[in-house]
Amino acid sequence: MNPEARAHAEAGDELPGFTVTLTRADLVRYAGASTDFNPIHWSPTAAAALGLPGVLAHGMLTMGMALRVVTDWIGDPSRIVSYGVRFTNPVVVDEQAGATVSFGGTVTAVAEGIATLTLTATCGEQKVLGAAKAEVRLD
Repeated sequence: MNPEARAHAEAGDELPGFTVTLTRADLVRYAGASTDFNPIHWSPTAAAALGLPGVLAHGMLTMGMALRVVTDWIGDPSRIVSYGVRFTNPVVVDEQAGATVSFGGTVTAVAEGIATLTLTATCGEQKVLGAAKAEVRLD
């Protein structure tokens, strides 16, 4: 985002979103990077044994991907003041089709040089993140 546009951010502004399709290979790569090798993220047998609907994407992967809406918009990750989410539904990653997740955001408030952003993350018709909010310095 250019500095002039950032200075004029106001409540109601929509942030550009994006959609990604996660694959099982993505989950294995993330497991290696994060050292989270819990088998529910790669083994259908382990997921089924726990009564899960299938292999699940890492919650922190979904959370991190949602933050990309903010960093793409603000341009400088060091402007992020706070970020938090609540995990509401799992992202089930099918062996063949993967899982398509859409991310977006809206400026919900601007005060004293800080913009509060509400983020969305959906897989199919389900919200996968709830209460997803970030605060960023605008100036």
